[in-house]
Amino acid sequence: MDGGRRDGAGSGEKRGSELEPAAAKRSFLPAMESQGTTVLHETVSYAPHPLPARQFDQNTTEPISFYLSSLEELLAWKPTSDDDFNVATMPLANREPPLHSKRPRTLVCHDMKNGYLEDRFIQGSASRDPYVFYHWQHIDIFVYFSHHLVTIPPVTWANAAHRNSVSVLGTFITEWTSGGQLCEAFLAGEAAAYHAVAVQLGRIAHFYRFDGWLVNIENTLSEAAARNLPLFLRDLREQLRRDVPGGLVLWYDSVLQSGELQWQNELNEKNRVFFDACDGLFTNYNWKEEHLERMGAQAGERLADVYVGIDVFARGEVVGGGFETDKALHLIRKHGFSAAIFAPGWVYEHLGKENFLHNENRFWGLLAELLPTHSISTLPFSTCFCLGMGTGRFWAGQLPAPPKLFLSLLYKLEEKLPEVAVALELTTRDSGSCHVGNVTALPGLVTRHQPQPLPTLPPHLSGLLSGCGRQSTAGWMRRCYKLELRDCALHELSLILSRHQPGLQERRFSCRLGEIQVLDADSLHSSLPPAPSLQASQVLWHKGPGTDQLSLSLTLHWSYPHSQARCFRIHCQGRELPQPAQLQLLGVAHATLYRVVGLAVPEPPPKESCHVEFFVEPVLNEGVVVDRSRWGRLVLVYSDPASTSTY
Repeated sequence: MDGGRRDGAGSGEKRGSELEPAAAKRSFLPAMESQGTTVLHETVSYAPHPLPARQFDQNTTEPISFYLSSLEELLAWKPTSDDDFNVATMPLANREPPLHSKRPRTLVCHDMKNGYLEDRFIQGSASRDPYVFYHWQHIDIFVYFSHHLVTIPPVTWANAAHRNSVSVLGTFITEWTSGGQLCEAFLAGEAAAYHAVAVQLGRIAHFYRFDGWLVNIENTLSEAAARNLPLFLRDLREQLRRDVPGGLVLWYDSVLQSGELQWQNELNEKNRVFFDACDGLFTNYNWKEEHLERMGAQAGERLADVYVGIDVFARGEVVGGGFETDKALHLIRKHGFSAAIFAPGWVYEHLGKENFLHNENRFWGLLAELLPTHSISTLPFSTCFCLGMGTGRFWAGQLPAPPKLFLSLLYKLEEKLPEVAVALELTTRDSGSCHVGNVTALPGLVTRHQPQPLPTLPPHLSGLLSGCGRQSTAGWMRRCYKLELRDCALHELSLILSRHQPGLQERRFSCRLGEIQVLDADSLHSSLPPAPSLQASQVLWHKGPGTDQLSLSLTLHWSYPHSQARCFRIHCQGRELPQPAQLQLLGVAHATLYRVVGLAVPEPPPKESCHVEFFVEPVLNEGVVVDRSRWGRLVLVYSDPASTSTY
């Protein structure tokens, strides 16, 4: 399952000699540890300790994603431990069919107001209605685009794409007069100059764990620079293949082999040299069907490596755009090419955010039949249908099936309707001689099964999976199923709603689907890792926000086998009265570090101390509940400078 995954599963891990110590970082060693608990003693100080502006918002100290603006910045780039927030923790999930199959692909090029908006905040933002993308099943490659020289995809996009088997590319772009000067600086001279740029771009993709680059040179080039450009592209491609397994370099249709800037809207002899040096060509948008007809002979066996551009904003003389984007896509598919959908954020920017989800579903629904889907092909599979946005937090392909499956379904009928039955149905496809329980499926056919829910959990699972077979006080019902299979591929999962007794009278009802899980039952027997050992660094104190309060910011970091956890919930305790024992959820981390920002805590009385506790709860891939004894715990004891109290 390594796909686009590179060395080191946890983004909190240091990567050998690549890392340099971060400047001006204060860290605190534990005073004592006991059963996963770390106790730190800290004296409140208001002395300024600015954090690096590249990785942290200077107003709030929240960790942020960033870009590089100059050639000097690119060549000087070296990662520090502060960059760990930006490292993708999700490996590129295996998929069927593989990305490099010959079928036409779909690329989406993100272009939302030059990028790095709310999505730059790695731990989330307070925006109630940001732009989001959630039709991952329809696309194969996602390009994060901006007009900065080096666009590094925000880690939130990389994790979401990888979870859905979609490769993520950054952008290397030069434009206008300044872009021409920059190209002369690294392309017009010796090979060492463009080799250094290729090496740095390869290192950046490797370190932050994304999958390659879209290269866009939109300025004229001198004869020397134009001659070296294909060599630079080949060099970059070689660096990526060495550093990033499955890495891609795509070329945007812009400058010609002669160095002239002239968009061709097709693959032809004037730009073919760049196509041959890369993994694919992204054409400009002002094409007609005759361009597509000509390109067939040029592309040969590489039809799928030609990504025909579609501008959803319909700027210039283009086919389709907006809610007529399907017209362009239909012609592209007719001629067997891949598609590059540019700026689908038109739905959000042009139509507004008030009805965004409705309009977004309409836009992609019009394209769906022209967008072949891909299937995730590894377990565990779990979804709670979350879009990663909103105003509240709610708690409660073909899969080669292992011999034993455990399934979990969480649902809620809004009204008490005893006549409505809810059941889980699955279909299997024979991959030899398929047996489900004692039933043998017919060869080559898709067979339907309705498993019976477990009345109670086996003893070894009762402590890990809570609530099976019981209804919560809020009305949510969790049903659990266990299946034994042999030589089967899991094909589909469906929710079936029916009446216990057939009737002609219509009965209206509402059923909310909360979560579906498909797990390898044998994996639930494996032992859990020990509790994370927490440490803290970059502790900052400020006055306020209320009377007798302080504002606390700090970075928590820990170690944990990332292959076993899909995320971590961060809690605190002991900062609020009159219920200091109640846990408060601070946020969710996908890496093994988290920045606590502006936490209001009591101000300690003179010569006395206070304490606040932080907990890190691993959320395992299988979704099983981790007992609190296996959470990481850190107790921060803080006092005024005159205090000598101990915890």
